[in-house]
Amino acid sequence: MSRRTATTGTAVPLPLRVLNPIHLRTLQECVRSGSFAEAARVLGYTASAVSQHVVLLERAVGAPLFERSTRSVRATPVAEMLALRAVGVLSALATVEREAAAMIRPDAGILRLASFATASVRILPDALAAVVAQRPNALVQLDEDEPDEVLDRVLDGSLDAAVVFEYDLAPRAWPASLRTLELLAEPLTLIVPSGHPLATAAEVSFGDLHDEPWISTRADTAGAHALASLAAGFGFEPRVICRSNDYQVIGNLVARALGVAVVPGLAMLPTPRDAVTRLPVPDLHTHRRVLVLYREHNQNPLLRLALDCLTRVAATLDLAR
Repeated sequence: MSRRTATTGTAVPLPLRVLNPIHLRTLQECVRSGSFAEAARVLGYTASAVSQHVVLLERAVGAPLFERSTRSVRATPVAEMLALRAVGVLSALATVEREAAAMIRPDAGILRLASFATASVRILPDALAAVVAQRPNALVQLDEDEPDEVLDRVLDGSLDAAVVFEYDLAPRAWPASLRTLELLAEPLTLIVPSGHPLATAAEVSFGDLHDEPWISTRADTAGAHALASLAAGFGFEPRVICRSNDYQVIGNLVARALGVAVVPGLAMLPTPRDAVTRLPVPDLHTHRRVLVLYREHNQNPLLRLALDCLTRVAATLDLAR
């Protein structure tokens, strides 16, 4: 497309506007979260920096990208299209950057990972330390969030891999473009207050727990869905009185005799005064599975090393502790 001068009729090309990939990444996070503040938190920017990125991108595009109000922002159709189209562009650019870094400094490079809380406590520290021990000049970055919150970042290439989970009773269908590596299958464990009448039982049937108050994760989580599905198999609906996505909080609530809970193996963290008793429940023959998600064509050499280190650490875990 061109414009003509009024005097000569000569075609004058429109100025070429190059879209900044940093601004596009900021746009993606703003569209995903619907919040400049949340995008700033995830990306590690200030809120004013995010706002400036959006303004500069709007100038480059020549159209507003968000409808702004005092409490939220809403993406325009142009913003949604750009965020979608940017996925492949940013992924390709990240691949080029990593390949260039690997050619220049094979012992260096950048590894970007994300994980969820209990894996960040039990698996990631030793695994990342092993990566750094073998590649001391590498930059290793770790973020933490729920699987649904990090999935898009693996797909668009801003993360090399994410450690996630799924329950047998709440299985997930991961995108076909991602590879999955199972690190471990965590057994689910019933925990009760140490003074509970069942605490000294040799074993417990899950069906005997229908009248108990329960401590669970948030209602919209896979853990809560798995508990509901498990209880339904024994003909009851769990009466959940407290919810938290922090398993240390759940353990402490059980320790104070507020209820009972089913927790995965990685979540068996210390509680005050050994106030929680783990009980064998033969009916609990289901698991939470810990997986690594990564793009099939990711050529980052640090990714292969990270997968090996994660696998080795997971194999050494004693989930009974």
